Amino acid sequence: MTTTSENRAYAREVGARLRAIRTQQGRSLQQVETLSLGRWKTSAVGSYERGDRMVNIENLAALAAFYGVPVAELLPSARPDPLPPRTARIVLNLPALASVPTEDTGPLRRWVAEIQRERDDYAGRVLSIRAGDLRTLAILYDRTPDELIDMLRQWKALDPTSDVGTASGTA
Repeated sequence: MTTTSENRAYAREVGARLRAIRTQQGRSLQQVETLSLGRWKTSAVGSYERGDRMVNIENLAALAAFYGVPVAELLPSARPDPLPPRTARIVLNLPALASVPTEDTGPLRRWVAEIQRERDDYAGRVLSIRAGDLRTLAILYDRTPDELIDMLRQWKALDPTSDVGTASGTA
């Protein structure tokens, strides 16, 4: 739950952003009132900028539109979102994959060929697989992603740069 002092601090930060945008545009408080045809009174905008008064979301959005900036520009910068959990890196060794009989690797080879076409990368010796790609390929082989990784290991098509530990350690 936010405290009153946190609310005041937030109002001051929003106010500082409002003032910064207004002054960057070279406008005085009086000009804001004049240009907005009285919609934004000098006293109201000044009190928002000082943090004496909390601006509600509707007014903040309307001020953002008036200044021609995204609403996010008027909000204080928050801590960045935490990084998503790192997923295992799965890399195919393409020369090793080519040595496995086609009847076993057909769907995977067709998928690799399509990815190479999309990337204009026909000379690559490795190809990284995203987590979503792994799930899709596992469905093609009627296996779980862990089982597909085990199959790639058996084919020796899992490149050493892959960082999948045990089968249960995959993403």
